Amino acid sequence: MVFYEPGKTDHGLPYDPFKACVIPRPIGWISTLSPTGLANLAPYSQFNNLTFDPPYVMFSANQTPTAAQKDTVRNAEATGVFCWSLATFALKDAVNATAEQLASTVDEFEHCGVEKQDARINAVDVRGQRVPVPMVARSPIKFECTHYSTLRLPGNPPMGAVDVVIGRVIAIHIDDEVLTDGRIDVSKTVPIARCGYFQYAAVREVFEMRVPGDDPMRLAGLEGSTKGHGKIRERWLNGEIRGKDDGEEQKDVEAGAGAEVKS
Repeated sequence: MVFYEPGKTDHGLPYDPFKACVIPRPIGWISTLSPTGLANLAPYSQFNNLTFDPPYVMFSANQTPTAAQKDTVRNAEATGVFCWSLATFALKDAVNATAEQLASTVDEFEHCGVEKQDARINAVDVRGQRVPVPMVARSPIKFECTHYSTLRLPGNPPMGAVDVVIGRVIAIHIDDEVLTDGRIDVSKTVPIARCGYFQYAAVREVFEMRVPGDDPMRLAGLEGSTKGHGKIRERWLNGEIRGKDDGEEQKDVEAGAGAEVKS
């Protein structure tokens, strides 16, 4: 059995196993604009959704080999917006091409021959002109996001430190062609995911399981149904739903709900 303490003891394997342990990882194919209007597109293998009402996503970007912050992070922080495009098997070569470390003056869309699609909402003011943030036109699913916060996790230089970027999803694009009976069909999107080493996975098959019990409130949360959660929220605000402890914990929840409405 392999047992090691990262940073303290050696694993004894020819290749580092850590990233291969946490798989498959969704790919954050993130597009941004610089304050001067230069487009940037890059994939990040630490990406996921965080919550659903309202929806938030996160991606993390390690520093460059020269200990510099990635262009994606700098742009998102400077402009307050970024977009995500689903990385699919059909677009795998473009995803890989945009992973190349290029100069900040290079537009990865143009350099890699990736067709752009303007975001409907996200835009950057460039010298008084509204410039939409580009998305990947051929990607069947796309998010428009506003930058919420960046958390810097310390690490060993030059690349160990990482910026965890959190964004609120304010617009979602889904092509009709990838829907079957009102659901996104992975056999049509065929998303790719990052595995260990230089390996990827293509998702073509799924199976369904439902948690034991038939509590509609819990099922709404697991499904990520904002309509179902809206009904639960209405009942909660009317005092029809209360937990085991209605003291300080309940006040904290109410304060959080108020803050959400104001945002």
